[in-house]
Amino acid sequence: AKEAGIEKFKPYFQVRARCEAAGVIVCSSNYELYGDLSERMMQVIGRFAPEQHVYSIDESFLSFHRCSAVSDLREQGQALRQAVWKECRLAVGVGMGQTLTLAKAANHAAKKIAGYKGVCVLDSEAARIEVLSHMDAGDVWGVGRKIAARLKFQGVNTALQLSRMPPGLARKEFNVEMERTVRELNGEVCKGWDVARADKKQIFSTRSMGERIQDEESLRQALCKHAGIAAAKMRAQGSLCSVLMVFAGNSPFDEKPKSFKQMVHFAFPADDTAVITSAVAAMVPRLFQEGVRYYKVGVGLLDLVSAKHVQPDLFNTQPGNPALMQAFDGLNQRYGTGAVFMAAQGIDPKWGMRREFLSPQYTTRWGDVPVVRC
Repeated sequence: AKEAGIEKFKPYFQVRARCEAAGVIVCSSNYELYGDLSERMMQVIGRFAPEQHVYSIDESFLSFHRCSAVSDLREQGQALRQAVWKECRLAVGVGMGQTLTLAKAANHAAKKIAGYKGVCVLDSEAARIEVLSHMDAGDVWGVGRKIAARLKFQGVNTALQLSRMPPGLARKEFNVEMERTVRELNGEVCKGWDVARADKKQIFSTRSMGERIQDEESLRQALCKHAGIAAAKMRAQGSLCSVLMVFAGNSPFDEKPKSFKQMVHFAFPADDTAVITSAVAAMVPRLFQEGVRYYKVGVGLLDLVSAKHVQPDLFNTQPGNPALMQAFDGLNQRYGTGAVFMAAQGIDPKWGMRREFLSPQYTTRWGDVPVVRC
């Protein structure tokens, strides 16, 4: 698709003819498969170092500071790649550096620059300069599109040029994070594990509908489903929410675009799916309007606080049932997402995502496991 000049995030119906003309293979998003493969991959990666931080669904940081037994980092990187390929059949790039930012830069080189064979170790000044000189400033971790455009206007085109910017000037021209980025590019540790693993302060679950929603009950089911997804993510990072936001609307391309939003503040922070789902269901009548063909809905959990540090209320008990939620999450983790869910989500919804080009869920559904006949 990239070689055919098809832009990212374009709706399929807008580029269908171009995809067919260019012979592009179209696949629908398969979150169940991606999530399971990610979990398997992270388990394999975690065996190679005592400290691991899963940064995203396809990225993980490892710390080798306490690994005196590891004498050859390149060899360790190749062993990691081979293990992931053998056990998960996923091709990964491995980048190593003195700082998180340099490790990300090395990973960029391992995947994008020829000659590294999937593993790049910045263990010398020459190696650092070589990689940064072939890397665009906009590809540096923490440099967004707007900052990249400003850097380019100032004549800073490569990561090496960015690394040579005086840290004080980077802070003055941009912000303190850019100063830290510049220092990290020069091997000075400024971003620790706590920065990389910072918990999210907001969690959203939103989706465009495969079939337009035109009745109140279907809207309630869709929103309750997203409430369950967001609540599970929140519990996974050990947080509770103080504010709940629910929104729904039709397509911005409709003749009369409409969007509706409701918010509720909890008297005591909550993480229980039943509590959050009940609050969502209560807001649906204020979101539903006859005649509107709802296309996009979502739930946001805001003002998140750590479950470990939440201040108890002397006169009010915490809503929900922590033991039930622990069992709820345990069953879904053991038997797969959606094994148990709130009945308010509906048993057989008709409004799900349109996934006409869905690949099989080989690793999570018995019915999708390939059959081999000998």
